[in-house]
Amino acid sequence: MKNKIPLVLVLGLVIINLLSNSCKKADNSNIPHLLVSGTWQLATLQVTNYIGDSQISIDTLNDSCLLTQVFTFKDNNTCTYTNYACQGQTTTGTWTLTPNKLFFASDMVCKDTVPGGKGALQDIKPFTNTQIYNLGTYSMVLQTGDVEPNYSSTKRRRIMRYGFIRQKVVTTQ
Repeated sequence: MKNKIPLVLVLGLVIINLLSNSCKKADNSNIPHLLVSGTWQLATLQVTNYIGDSQISIDTLNDSCLLTQVFTFKDNNTCTYTNYACQGQTTTGTWTLTPNKLFFASDMVCKDTVPGGKGALQDIKPFTNTQIYNLGTYSMVLQTGDVEPNYSSTKRRRIMRYGFIRQKVVTTQ
């Protein structure tokens, strides 16, 4: 009888441990919090063109733009982009994260110049499929365009990389 009591206690502890560890864990991702934690100002915009996996060109855009471009995310899944493509415009839309928190999509519609269109503006959705390439407390890098992992070795691809820095929110007291 003396030998059975410690065995029962050990088995009881094992069962309690299995039951407590088998519960589904809550979503512990801090990515939504980082997105909405401030206003993101565009610092760099690079466009890289590929054929398959071979890089054929890299261009820096908006390097002479005098307008501040700002991307803001809200807790209610709305977002705002001010002065997209160095055009005096403020556009709003909604955003959602994929379950793995590596991509987000936005239905925001912005005006941009048509490539080769001699300055004609058209409506585009620049962030419909956006890879969160890097996200931290003070910086965020987003990639859009042809960011799919599987691609043809002869297909032309264009990837736009947006580099943002978080702006401090100044509170007056």
